[in-house]
Amino acid sequence: MRQTTVSIIGAGPAGLTAAYLLSKHGVSVNVLEADPEYVGGISRTARYKGFHFDIGGHRFFSKSKEVEDFWTEILPNDMLDRPRSSRIFYNGKFFAYPLKGGEALFKLGVFEATRCVLSYMKARAFPVKKPRNFEEWVTNQFGSRLFGIFFRTYTEKVWGMSCKEISADWAAQRIKGLSLSTAILNAVWKPKPKNKGAVIKTLIDTFRYPRLGPGLLWEACAEKIKAQGGTIEMGRKVTGLRYDSDAKTWHVTHTAADGSTQTDTAEHVISSAPMRQLVNSITPTPAPAAIDAANKLKYRDFLTVALVVKDKDQFNDNWIYIHDPGVKVGRVQNFKSWSPFLVPDPSLNCYGLEYFCFEGDGLWNSTDDDLIALAKTELAKIGLAKPEDVVDGCVVRQPKAYPVYDDDYATHVKTIRDELAAKYPNLHLVGRNGMHKYNNQDHAMMTAMLCVENIRAGKPVFDLWEVNQDAEYHESGDRGAQAGATGLRSVPTKVKDEEPAAAS
Repeated sequence: MRQTTVSIIGAGPAGLTAAYLLSKHGVSVNVLEADPEYVGGISRTARYKGFHFDIGGHRFFSKSKEVEDFWTEILPNDMLDRPRSSRIFYNGKFFAYPLKGGEALFKLGVFEATRCVLSYMKARAFPVKKPRNFEEWVTNQFGSRLFGIFFRTYTEKVWGMSCKEISADWAAQRIKGLSLSTAILNAVWKPKPKNKGAVIKTLIDTFRYPRLGPGLLWEACAEKIKAQGGTIEMGRKVTGLRYDSDAKTWHVTHTAADGSTQTDTAEHVISSAPMRQLVNSITPTPAPAAIDAANKLKYRDFLTVALVVKDKDQFNDNWIYIHDPGVKVGRVQNFKSWSPFLVPDPSLNCYGLEYFCFEGDGLWNSTDDDLIALAKTELAKIGLAKPEDVVDGCVVRQPKAYPVYDDDYATHVKTIRDELAAKYPNLHLVGRNGMHKYNNQDHAMMTAMLCVENIRAGKPVFDLWEVNQDAEYHESGDRGAQAGATGLRSVPTKVKDEEPAAAS
């Protein structure tokens, strides 16, 4: 039986951040990763015949100085500054994103633009007094026509639920301060700031990005962990966690692909595994209420169809949001625009078509050949490549990409948190799936950083659950400007039933 001070489940951004910082301070760590090949979790970089591509797009931008300094320390010489560019595709046309009101109305044509303006005027004159859902809130701001064009389809593709089911509070967070009238005014006349310092170079303009994708950074981080004395075991699935209350130690059992098992002992366990999976692996068995809560947690999954195409310079955007209901794809990534080094042959490009789904549904269970055929057809419909321009392709499935914030998720998470805190000392939850929180990469890293501080202090100095709880967080502001910065990654919540009126 092997002994270590800290056993870490998962080699994603949170797990590797914790392992690096702990091993840097001389703490013995062992990282257990279920994937046999890749570190980085959802921030890994997949490889196919010399092509590199993300599982989703991962911009390296954070308001947290600690996070920005970490990235620089891990990868000092291979970070590129890349221009940020994205558009929306709808009804055969491409629109700038963020939306420019004047351009949007012009491209929609006179007839549709008139309908949009009239719809907007109607919504302003007769707004829904107390908007309860996403559709009502956005319609109040933009009118029903623009809601249907630029908001409904993509939102429903990503989250797999009707806009009438999503709370108005989420809309207010996501689209704060926008209106059609101000968008048009800004498109026609945009006042200059009174002083030069008022112009902030934000993520809207540029972002940092590893030369060969985010996986390059996390692979470098893994090597540094090993150099500092830590260990990382790939293809090891944690199948059991047993807490010995007499010895005050954890016994961590993990299984390899060949079925062989091993058990380690550790003083602390840091888990970035899905909360549902973790709770069901613990002994002594948690209370039935905690087990039930864990099993009711839900996730949204997605898959990427990476198509290798003849490069005809069809578009230079990093990605395009597909709002058109005539295709199933939700977003198209242009990996050469992220970094030209991702594509080994300059005569070729690689597009990533992202399909949002639920594990086990029709899309998820489709064969790779069928998904590649679908992606080729839809890429042609969008006008980004002809089927004969596609020379190769592959499919990568990503389970549990997004935690679902349904009506009861907060209650379930609290039940689990209370149970773990009461019965299982030195078990630390970090990261997106570990905490069932829709964290950005930097937020996941920040939970790990605070966790390390707690372990080193021997007591809970920081509350990890406060990360990603600020009232607002935008992709703006100075990079690394805030020490200990946190922020909101807003996630749709379902409409709650009205409270019954009190009896008079």
